[in-house]
Amino acid sequence: MVLRVLGAAFPQVLRSIAWLLLPTSFIALIAWSTAGSATGNTGDPLRAALWIWIGSHQIPFDLNLGSSAVAGHLSYLPLGALVFPILAIRNGISRTVDRLDGDTSLIAPARVAFSFLYSTFALLASIFSKTDEVIPVWYFAFIYVFPFALITSATVARRTSLGQGFLFGSRIIALLLGISAIALGIALLINVEMVKNLTLVLQPGIFGGFLLLLLNILYLPNAIVSTLAYFSGVGFAVGSQTIVSPISFDLDKIPAMPILGALPKNESLISLLGVCVVVFAGALLVSWTVELKQKVLVQSFIVAVLISAFVGYSASGALITEAMSAVGTSPWKFTAAITLQLGLGALLAIYGPRMFKRT
Repeated sequence: MVLRVLGAAFPQVLRSIAWLLLPTSFIALIAWSTAGSATGNTGDPLRAALWIWIGSHQIPFDLNLGSSAVAGHLSYLPLGALVFPILAIRNGISRTVDRLDGDTSLIAPARVAFSFLYSTFALLASIFSKTDEVIPVWYFAFIYVFPFALITSATVARRTSLGQGFLFGSRIIALLLGISAIALGIALLINVEMVKNLTLVLQPGIFGGFLLLLLNILYLPNAIVSTLAYFSGVGFAVGSQTIVSPISFDLDKIPAMPILGALPKNESLISLLGVCVVVFAGALLVSWTVELKQKVLVQSFIVAVLISAFVGYSASGALITEAMSAVGTSPWKFTAAITLQLGLGALLAIYGPRMFKRT
């Protein structure tokens, strides 16, 4: 059984890796050839392609920058890039299951084997692609990539039942992120002139403009999480010692990144109305589960809190330099705010009607 599962999974793991690695190698090769370097060699674009592949799986990097070897860290990675590994893993798992000849008892072991082999490649890529300047944090291959691959694989073929708690909890966070995405889109439209100016400052050219557009698209989910953090009252940072929130604004300058054109100019107390939206979401969660057991509500709430913690952590981090060592929201503050506001909404929905009945 083990050999059969490995025989079905291993080729598809390689195929899934190549599905993403080959296009990134092509892009890295073009970028390397157009940039030019007096000291570079043909191995550089291949190593860069591996770094792109590693980064798309949210594996952070330790950096030693310049001749003075200034330490840096890159953990603020684009959440949107996870789309490509998800597609690759789903395709690989689907093909793996097809090669099991309908034996459903082997699907679960095949998922585990695929995820283990996939994360093992991430581990090896992290170890062997490192240089003195760029060092992938290798242990994230199992901390992040293995559970990510396992969860993704559970959505393919004979799907694993995740329960009503997961369903409702994930829906409520998805709803909040969807509303935040609309708010971000409106902010971008209102500040389209600033977005244009930030683009012109970079003068990226045709190919560079395409890469810049792609980078901004991939960072959109990070921006959406920051938008939710902003309207929850917590706010977010665009560098160390900075804060952008409805009640506090401390930001002198911003990187030339077009998506940052949506940033507010100062405090905006009216934006605290966003807290009401999160509170309402808590009440909505109760209405979704009111006809079910109370255990489902508790499970849904816990799932919502865990997902908010995950997205808060994943959408924040350091962006290479000391000046940009804090970008995005504070994971613990974001999680605490969402927890308290959802909890308040749930309590109001449960006990509010009872209080009115008594009066």
